[in-house]
Amino acid sequence: KDLGPFQLNAHRLRDAAPGARILHCLPAHRGEEITDEVIDHPQSAIFDQAENRLHTQKALLEWLLK
Repeated sequence: KDLGPFQLNAHRLRDAAPGARILHCLPAHRGEEITDEVIDHPQSAIFDQAENRLHTQKALLEWLLK
């Protein structure tokens, strides 16, 4: 695949600093740019990041519509 050299996978995660957090802006192409194993890893904050972005977007829309 074209994204192979850039894929975030367990092998690359082993090279990260201990306790490093995994972030992704979503949507993710599972198995291409990031593996399922990394998305579901305990160090992953991907879904927390998506939730925080949702609240930010809602607040911005509310502010713009006032």
